[in-house]
Amino acid sequence: MKLLEKIDSPEDLRKLKTSSLKQVAQEVRELILQVVSEKGGHFASNLGTVELAVALHYVFETPKDKIVWDVGHQAYPHKILTGRRDRFHTIRQEGGLSGFTHRLESEYDHFGAGHASTSISAALGIAEGMRLAGTDHMGIAVIGDGSMTGGLAYEALNNAGHIPAKNLVVIFNDNDMSIDPNVGALSKFVNQTVTHPGYNRLRKEIKSLVDSLNNHGVPVGGTVSKIRKSIKNFFTPGMLFECFGFRYFGPIDGHDLEELIDTLKFIRAEGAESGPYLVHAITKKGKGYKLAEELPLKYHGVSSFKINDGIQSSGPKTPNYQDVFADTLIKLAKEDPRIVAITAAMPSGTGINKFQKEFPSRTYDVGIAEGHAVLFAAGLATEGYRPVAAIYSTFLQRAYDQIIHDVGIQNLPVIFAMDRGGLVGADGATHQGAFDLSYLRSVPNFVVMAPKDENELQHMIKTAIHHQSGPIALRYPRGEVVGVKMDKDPICLPIGKGELLYSDSDEIDVCLLAVGYAVQSAIEAQRLLKEKGYKTALINARFIKPLDQKLILYWASRSKLLVTVEENSVIGGFGAGVLELLQQNHLQKDCLVLGLPDQFIEHATPKSQRAMTFLDGPGICLKTLEKLKTLEIEPKIKSKTKKETKENSISLQ
Repeated sequence: MKLLEKIDSPEDLRKLKTSSLKQVAQEVRELILQVVSEKGGHFASNLGTVELAVALHYVFETPKDKIVWDVGHQAYPHKILTGRRDRFHTIRQEGGLSGFTHRLESEYDHFGAGHASTSISAALGIAEGMRLAGTDHMGIAVIGDGSMTGGLAYEALNNAGHIPAKNLVVIFNDNDMSIDPNVGALSKFVNQTVTHPGYNRLRKEIKSLVDSLNNHGVPVGGTVSKIRKSIKNFFTPGMLFECFGFRYFGPIDGHDLEELIDTLKFIRAEGAESGPYLVHAITKKGKGYKLAEELPLKYHGVSSFKINDGIQSSGPKTPNYQDVFADTLIKLAKEDPRIVAITAAMPSGTGINKFQKEFPSRTYDVGIAEGHAVLFAAGLATEGYRPVAAIYSTFLQRAYDQIIHDVGIQNLPVIFAMDRGGLVGADGATHQGAFDLSYLRSVPNFVVMAPKDENELQHMIKTAIHHQSGPIALRYPRGEVVGVKMDKDPICLPIGKGELLYSDSDEIDVCLLAVGYAVQSAIEAQRLLKEKGYKTALINARFIKPLDQKLILYWASRSKLLVTVEENSVIGGFGAGVLELLQQNHLQKDCLVLGLPDQFIEHATPKSQRAMTFLDGPGICLKTLEKLKTLEIEPKIKSKTKKETKENSISLQ
């Protein structure tokens, strides 16, 4: 029987001898490899934190001592050791374990996170709460060096040293990677100093000298400790963290369980009155799986693969929206030297890595610092450049003050390319692009648009580049394109103009008004409604702000029911804007607003998420038929026979 099968909680882990922990770590690593190779998920980052998770739960009295994992996609070993081993095969699956820490999932998940740089702030609050309650337990933050590029981490360090938070422990997991390679002065400093040959040579020589003197009966421990500390502070980031008021330990080998446990035991013995503490652990992303060690970026987040063969090329790849975005931006940048690209630690995810290869001096990766990215773009805009800030919709939320205060109020021509707009699948609630239409539509001076397909995306990128009179944002979905024919060259679209895709006549039963990827679902719904005998019209709005008032009011006045469709929160989104337009023009109209409900959408496939929120074709059709029934609107066109609709009929529940 494997040791891991005997561990149902950290209490079971703590009953083992220290000598058994290497085997536990190996079995945890094997389980992650087995499950993720079959199911997909975050991979390399979790292989790198196995020993950290084992050591933390072995030394500290969890869950009374409370661990906060930054981002959460490095917490698979933590999940396995805290009673979720038997359910680990459900990771990121519908109804299964979250891919991130989740407070409702386990008493050991003390703080949920899918965005980076939050752990120190949260652990500081937890630690201070425990101190105020009179307990002597500790708050522990595990943060990667990628997350250390985010300003929140420094705000927390500064505050922790000021309090001072004596019961706070920060584990600085240093693997020289976030998703893409880390950037920034701190990352460069840490990497250079930790690997400095002078420091490592001196460290080995001092250890050899101490061992020799001790073997000859000369007690030099205290003196050597002071010398070692002075040298360490000179060569390593210890001086930086100690300026924040932390007691610095390291750098230590984050895969050496003995060294980890000795360090953590010392800190626990010192207790909640001598901190805050910072342990600098050097780890390797992908540890234990050679291919992931060699290619940590490729193996950061993976779909299923064969363990022996690794991730294999599957031949010609269907282009995705990120490819179209990058290729179009490159084409335009060759003609316009004002175009510069900015990303916040996601060059490969947004496609900016392709732009960077063509224009390295016009590309900026600012690290996990979305607020700075937007403000930096605003500064570039004042100098006549056309900055394109390519940021996931969910991450742009972190820069909302800069969007309003620094871009909106000053009406600067910053271009926001919002990747992952709408439903994103297995990453779940923390990553859904569910609010961008709402949070941008309310900001004065903004133009907001969303393409129905990849061809329209290239046109919107050119439109954004040539829009000089203020900020403009476009949002597009994750994943593969629709597959439409691409025009040879992108063109500028008239601002605020939608398009009529279909109409039965000038007098109709239902007008479907959709925006962005939701147009694809609305196309299917329109076909299904027509098969039911209803006269329909279908509009691709294109623009969320400004709306095409003339087009919308014309067809609203000629329909019995107006249905808006969007992959965005129904609160304050595109549909809300349409209702406001109708009210402002004193047009009373029966309307159905379809979008994401007032709740956070958990992890599942995008297809399943659309079905459960009634945003796929059958769901839109079903909700429309229900509304038509309540309004007692009957179809005027005879429905096709069962035989006529056999090939594309559906079953509505």
